[in-house]
Amino acid sequence: MKRLAMGTMSLELGPPGGRAGALMNSTEELVARVRAGDEEAFRLIFDRYSRPVLGFIYDMVGDRALAEDLAQETFVRAYRVLSTLREETKLSTWLFAIAKNCAREQLRTRRRNEGNVELDAEPAFELRDEGRTPSGALLDKELSGVIQRALMKLDEDKRTVFTLKVLQQRSYEEIAEITGFSVGKLKTDLHRARAEMRKRIGPYLGGEQ
Repeated sequence: MKRLAMGTMSLELGPPGGRAGALMNSTEELVARVRAGDEEAFRLIFDRYSRPVLGFIYDMVGDRALAEDLAQETFVRAYRVLSTLREETKLSTWLFAIAKNCAREQLRTRRRNEGNVELDAEPAFELRDEGRTPSGALLDKELSGVIQRALMKLDEDKRTVFTLKVLQQRSYEEIAEITGFSVGKLKTDLHRARAEMRKRIGPYLGGEQ
């Protein structure tokens, strides 16, 4: 298991921790407690949001181990700058925006290094048989791999909106806040992303290209 350490606090990145009080605390209360120095409150925030954040990053970068590292980085950054969270901003939206930045930085680094990778090399990611995967919980392993490879072929903007809208079920308004894009651009990118995904996945589902 990966562990995330901040000061005297250590958080384990894995399945939600099962703390009975996690669902009894409102987001606003937890944020206020963290700002007052309550580290346990941040553990509860981590428990509540680590899985969707990890799933989003995984679908962006296509590598489980890397996604775990970037999810940890997301929460480290969030912990350090929680004081900048505006009262009117939804915590999950804010966390996804940080996660998007972490993933984007990694993708840009990857693109800079692509010249050192053979074009026919196997994908860097591998879906291991470890139970539920972030985006493929209801899909078999083979189809999950097909979907992941198709996602990696989308350009960054299309992959972002497809992941947030289709896989994470976020509203256009939330996605606009996360990405900084207009709703019009998001709808256009999503339409094109869906068309590309249907073309690539269709043959595996018995559909037409």
